[in-house]
Amino acid sequence: MSSTVAQTPQTPPAAAVTPCVKLCVVDGASGLCLGCFRTLSEIGGWSGLTPDQRAAIMAELPGRRGRVDPALLGPA
Repeated sequence: MSSTVAQTPQTPPAAAVTPCVKLCVVDGASGLCLGCFRTLSEIGGWSGLTPDQRAAIMAELPGRRGRVDPALLGPA
């Protein structure tokens, strides 16, 4: 007995845009990653966010740098 199932070509899902720079150190005082300025919650849930949610967080990231002690960061 043979059944024929039409195969639909599958395209891989698009990679999620991420601000990760592979410098994963979280500052205890601010709760922000010193590499990308996201919180642990944002980092952990990143792949489950919608593109709009990720874009909203990414828009906030440059302003978060000021919440981190400059002594912990390299030059701007």
